Amino acid sequence: MVEKAIKEAKRYPSKNQLFRSLEKQVQYQTLNTILDYLESSNKITYDREGAIIWVFADNPKLKKLLVGSTRLR
Repeated sequence: MVEKAIKEAKRYPSKNQLFRSLEKQVQYQTLNTILDYLESSNKITYDREGAIIWVFADNPKLKKLLVGSTRLR
């Protein structure tokens, strides 16, 4: 749910704005845990102002190229 919201918006100016846009069943502590996970897996990043930006490349053409590519050491 959180990942989908960030992916569709591409950018949220703050955690608070993202939190307010989500359904009420998500607690703020849970949101912070999810954001930590997404950042550690390189799906999101934060800019200088603290905005949340989706950076993960999930393009179907890119996935096809990765599957067919030769893996280097």
